[in-house]
Amino acid sequence: MRILLRFAPLFLLSLMTAHAQSLYDIAVKDIDGRAATLAPFKGRVLLIVNVASECGYTPQYAGLQAAFGKYQAKGLTVLGFPCNQFGEQEPGTNAEIKKFCSTTFHVTFPLFDKIEVNGANRHPLYVALAGRDSPFAGDIGWNFTKFLVGRDGKILKRFDSAVEPDSAEVTRAIEAALAAK
Repeated sequence: MRILLRFAPLFLLSLMTAHAQSLYDIAVKDIDGRAATLAPFKGRVLLIVNVASECGYTPQYAGLQAAFGKYQAKGLTVLGFPCNQFGEQEPGTNAEIKKFCSTTFHVTFPLFDKIEVNGANRHPLYVALAGRDSPFAGDIGWNFTKFLVGRDGKILKRFDSAVEPDSAEVTRAIEAALAAK
């Protein structure tokens, strides 16, 4: 019975995802644990990032926040999904993560519940972003892998962890996505 209770949430989540029509329909939880979807961001360019607070790439929070601040009014939203799968570099609770991000990097872009981005418990969002049917399929290599999603919900680009959010490559891709109608 205990095993059944342990896997019931995963089954329900996969069942809900099976009926999802797009990225916007996938069930997520915000950083405060409230059920949500990405539907409020429909029609916006999204930069979706798996984040961590104790990683060598953690300073990228500043670049992510800068990009969000610079392009938010033009239609960009950065979405941060904490993940503890890489060197256990995101060990905190959601409340601790939220506090760290707001006090250390003054993050104002949306943060979500801690998730897994690889393996058997890969969150359905990352199944869509990096699963076998994605144009950029393959396991996530480390924290701060970035996916750029167009206003139409199509995945446009994938940037590895070492690619800074304020790099010319990312900036050009964001600007091109924002310019596309």
